[in-house]
Amino acid sequence: MTTDEQWDDVSFVISSRYRVGTLQRLADGPATPSLIAEGTDLSMAHVSRALKELQDEGLTTLLVSEDRKKGRVYGLTETGEDVWETIEAQNMVEIE
Repeated sequence: MTTDEQWDDVSFVISSRYRVGTLQRLADGPATPSLIAEGTDLSMAHVSRALKELQDEGLTTLLVSEDRKKGRVYGLTETGEDVWETIEAQNMVEIE
């Protein structure tokens, strides 16, 4: 069952193609910002901003130490996975 809070998260994601692309790539598995950028044809700046926004919303998480500056690996939280499943199930974005 989808809660109002989850719908708020869905709305937050689909209101930005950069957040959609980033979340979609992470749904395939953990990745570094450069891998996300390569896989989505988004600029590093857009990916970095999207990751920060998604992390602030509790949809993604940094899987390595916060001290690490290179090779930072991000993944979806359980909430992020649920949000992406809802987006896919409801056909709310064009899946590439």
